[in-house]
Amino acid sequence: ASNVNEILLTKHLIDKGLYTEHALDYVLENFRNSLYRQTLFADFENEIHQRVENNQPLTADNLGGIYGDKKKRYYKPVEMDEDIRKEWMRIPHFYYDFYVFQYSTGIAAAHAIVDMIEEESAEDYLSMLKKGGSKYPLELLEDIGIDMREPENIEKAVKRYRNRVEEMENKLNA
Repeated sequence: ASNVNEILLTKHLIDKGLYTEHALDYVLENFRNSLYRQTLFADFENEIHQRVENNQPLTADNLGGIYGDKKKRYYKPVEMDEDIRKEWMRIPHFYYDFYVFQYSTGIAAAHAIVDMIEEESAEDYLSMLKKGGSKYPLELLEDIGIDMREPENIEKAVKRYRNRVEEMENKLNA
């Protein structure tokens, strides 16, 4: 719900020409942090969990190598230094249950909900909110016609992000 509200608010500000550069910056940074970076984190967590399940040792050095390789792949081209390789050490999400993927799913779902609100209405979304925690989130989303197992929901969110990047480039070049 908070992501939906933030998307709607920033869209409103941008559409009205209010604080456009700041709103675009917020949209881009939120998307990068919520979808892109959290996907990198989930990929990193998945690999280290697989290594543990295969009885492979984990050391600070090989964790840094794994993390550094992920950063290179996700942020290509990037200069990799030792501080970036050690970034995994300061991220508390890695010391809890495997859940960071939920940030990525959540922001993509919020974009799908915003699309639904803009194309239809907010009634289904509001009825979903009223159901609270009565079902798993993916089931609640399915009840309103949003299946997060379908790649199109991620692809639409990425397309929206790409459009906002182009919009920011146009503002900066103007």
